Amino acid sequence: MTSDETAPRTRTDVEKALLSHATYRSLGEQRLSPAEERFERGRRTTGLWLAPLVSAVFLALPLDMAPSQQTLAGILLGVIVLWVTEPVPIPVGGLIGVSAIVLFGVVPAADALEPFGSTTIFTFIGAFILAQAMLKHGVARRFAFFMLSLPGVGRSTFRLIVAFGLVTCLLSAFVSNTATVAMLLPTALGMLTVIAKMLQDRGLVAEDFDPARLRVGAALILMLAYGASVGGLLTPVGSPPNLIGRGLIEKATGEKISFAQWTATALPLCAAMFVVLAAVLLLLNKPEIRRIEGVEEYVREERAALGPLSRAEINTLIAFGVTVSLWILPGIVALVAGTDASIYDTISGRLNEGIVAVLGASLLFLLPTNWGRREATLNWSDAARIDWGTILLFGTGIIFGALLEDTGLAKTIGSEASDALGLGSLFAITAFAAVLAIVISETTSNTASAAVVVPIIIPIAVAAGVDPFVPALAATFAASFGFMLPVSTPQNAIAYGSGVVPITTMVRTGFVFDILGAILIILGLPLMVALTGIGS
Repeated sequence: MTSDETAPRTRTDVEKALLSHATYRSLGEQRLSPAEERFERGRRTTGLWLAPLVSAVFLALPLDMAPSQQTLAGILLGVIVLWVTEPVPIPVGGLIGVSAIVLFGVVPAADALEPFGSTTIFTFIGAFILAQAMLKHGVARRFAFFMLSLPGVGRSTFRLIVAFGLVTCLLSAFVSNTATVAMLLPTALGMLTVIAKMLQDRGLVAEDFDPARLRVGAALILMLAYGASVGGLLTPVGSPPNLIGRGLIEKATGEKISFAQWTATALPLCAAMFVVLAAVLLLLNKPEIRRIEGVEEYVREERAALGPLSRAEINTLIAFGVTVSLWILPGIVALVAGTDASIYDTISGRLNEGIVAVLGASLLFLLPTNWGRREATLNWSDAARIDWGTILLFGTGIIFGALLEDTGLAKTIGSEASDALGLGSLFAITAFAAVLAIVISETTSNTASAAVVVPIIIPIAVAAGVDPFVPALAATFAASFGFMLPVSTPQNAIAYGSGVVPITTMVRTGFVFDILGAILIILGLPLMVALTGIGS
């Protein structure tokens, strides 16, 4: 036996491992089996030579497209290889791509970096600061124990994941998907911490195990991210692509889509998608244990040990409550007055989710915990520890999304693909719309995907003599997909930023759900449109 094998194992500090924001970890910072380490080393080494090779080969091809489009496409392909293989931390891969865009003259530096001022970036910053307070002061842990104490839920990891997904879906129907995931992530990490400590206390895992690599954790966090995308389809205000797609469809066809019509059409599809999502997550990321024996006693003891709410917890709940209320308000107004009402335009415009997020986070620096010492709920050193890597990562994703549209590359891809496939029937154009929207949303934001793909699909359908309503609506729904990469949606970025979902797990699970989701949209949407009469 070697000295490493005989040395006593250090007991893992579960809370530190899961709540310390150690997202982009090197091989030396992870606990891997020899086989896993060989795979990870090979994957990362491959990326070092494959990324520049893919870019160079594509740039050398004699393609009939604008130079700026070909250069952007070549750089983006190389960046995708960097994101999937991780030879450098994923945010650094994005920054390398942004640097290459400027160096190769696709756009000037000022234009390339402008999207970093996106409202989504401020939503990330504000929501992450709120999450930091929830983790620091134990509010997330209280929420986690509450979820685990619900009758029947806490006894099974399967039920827990499904119940948590249902909560996520319902919230995201009225609150932005990004905000929903950001506000629920601390609770998810709290629940995972409880489960991991229970596994550790009962000797079901090694003393020095890595809680960030538990399959139950990957399933729980991916349910949070993907569930929000599914729930966001339920109402027109559930996700920005819905409003963008609906507006473009109404302008092109002259058919109005009411709040009720949209929801009636989307509800059966969302329900079917959720069932498929739960099956995919639990089959591909099967939890280490299914039944959690004795959880009621464990949760009861831990909740008692928490004691009454502290001043810091109360302040955190106030800031959290104000933020969530302001996030929900536009959705309530839309439900009551409709999205065409002027009051909805005013409130949704002023209560921008990014502004609301930073406003709510600011309350944490105003609400005191000790007025005599002028101590607030959070100090700046706490806020500085938020996951800036994920913010940088999604910022680079927004940049690529904007350039796909600005350079016309997305339109070129759609037009060329359409001509090559010779689309002429409703089914073919609908299938093409869904697949194209998913493919584009994988490398750019879902909002950009809807804005780019729907205008491409409508003239293709009209030219083929097909009613563009169903294909355009399919593109709108599919724009909220794109589950394979952290940059595909803000939800994915936040999930990956938790440090619990390896990139290989996200790619594998997201690929399967992309395919099944596309099938549901292609087959189910025309049926629901026929049943509800929407758009006729």
